[in-house]
Amino acid sequence: MFSLLKLAIWICGVAVVSYFVLNFFGFEINQEYFKASKIECQKKIEECKGKLIHNGVDGANCDFNCADPKLIINKKP
Repeated sequence: MFSLLKLAIWICGVAVVSYFVLNFFGFEINQEYFKASKIECQKKIEECKGKLIHNGVDGANCDFNCADPKLIINKKP
């Protein structure tokens, strides 16, 4: 239990340090991308749900690749 808590603290620490290092080198995290990506992913899930209901488990081909990691970190203007 203690090791799990220690791991969570390390992950949070690395995330905070990474955020400041990115800002130092002139990059920023595109927070608007997550909102837009969420809407796009929800649309794809609704389409897949409809396909799954009509075609069954074997006939449904769903594409859940709706987030592009290259668009998350941008160079500051």
